[in-house]
Amino acid sequence: MDCDLQILCERLRKEGQAHLARHLGTLSGTERETFLAAIAGIDFSYLKRGESSPRSCAYEISPIDIFTCGQADLHREELEETGLSAIREGKVAAVLLCGGQGTRLGFDYPKGMYDIGITRSLPIFGFHFAYLCEVARRAGAWFPIFIMTSRTNDVQIQEYLKAHNYFGFCGTYICTYVQNMVPVTDFDGKILLADKTSLAMSPDGNGGWFSSMVSAGLLESIRHAGIEWFNVVSIDNVLQRTADPLFVGATLRSGADCGAKVIRKVSPDERIGLICRNAGRPAVIEYYELDRLLRAGAVQTDGMEYGVILNYLFRRERMESIPAHELPVHRVRKKIPYYKDGKAVVPETENGYKYEMLATDLVEWMGSCLPYEVRREAEFAPVKNRHGIDSVDSAREMLAAAGYVL
Repeated sequence: MDCDLQILCERLRKEGQAHLARHLGTLSGTERETFLAAIAGIDFSYLKRGESSPRSCAYEISPIDIFTCGQADLHREELEETGLSAIREGKVAAVLLCGGQGTRLGFDYPKGMYDIGITRSLPIFGFHFAYLCEVARRAGAWFPIFIMTSRTNDVQIQEYLKAHNYFGFCGTYICTYVQNMVPVTDFDGKILLADKTSLAMSPDGNGGWFSSMVSAGLLESIRHAGIEWFNVVSIDNVLQRTADPLFVGATLRSGADCGAKVIRKVSPDERIGLICRNAGRPAVIEYYELDRLLRAGAVQTDGMEYGVILNYLFRRERMESIPAHELPVHRVRKKIPYYKDGKAVVPETENGYKYEMLATDLVEWMGSCLPYEVRREAEFAPVKNRHGIDSVDSAREMLAAAGYVL
């Protein structure tokens, strides 16, 4: 065994991954080289950040002031002009998070390609681009759109958008980039294999949108283009308004480092993150964490009734100043297919962890945030399931109520 290989194997043992060193010993030739390249790229520090709870400290939550729909309506003209001016000058870029597949919809393609129409074609991408085109028309200028894809769907999305002529948007302003991937582990923290020569990997969560941009080598061109703000949104909300001039204008005029679109929660246990202050700083507490805290009697949420809809406006300079290695990493229990003893295994129950960063954590790092209220019926129709809550069915009902012909 040469010196470099010996050092690598010793590192694996120290990190509790001796099984990878043993597996390497069973390989030779091209297979060995392929597997070596895979394990040499493991970021062990990232996995370690997920081993301890990112919220191990005590919560000190309190209400945060909300910029209400009424306030926005009162100052609509000046706020929209501020927003349109920033968009016109190329200071605002849209970031569409499109790495997910439509598996839970019974659709084995990127979720943005899902057609929610009944009597006519209405793909989810079409809803987003219709609004983006309207903003460009009002601003009198095209503006940058970044689309974060995954290794699985990057080519599919590029080909799909090109085939649909980018739904009327100027293609030269659209840039796709692939989300960073990280290893997954079993419940003992042992990295799983995907097959004989590769590790089981998963995307690093929606909080990795900016670090993935940096990894893709986009930062210098972004600076050169004069982009100052990123409007980051989830693709699965068919009523999402991205690069909304009113929201952009309100956030810029507030002087905050970020804005977050929020809605009034229908119930305390609605599955959206709670916007509040934690130890005096703006924060979002994920619904599952909030449920745990409430059951333990660790927090009180009186006067806190707004939740986020994954539509954020982040200041670029502030994003660049955040130490990526200090962002919390969340371990999420999942059913993860893996390879063992020469066989592919598809588990029937949860068997391991995926390691994800969340966009909600970025809010607290921003230091200042404008929680911007929107009307649920106008801007929140998520498509996460085929039926039930946040489903194709519920989204169709909301679209019909909003006047869409399905």
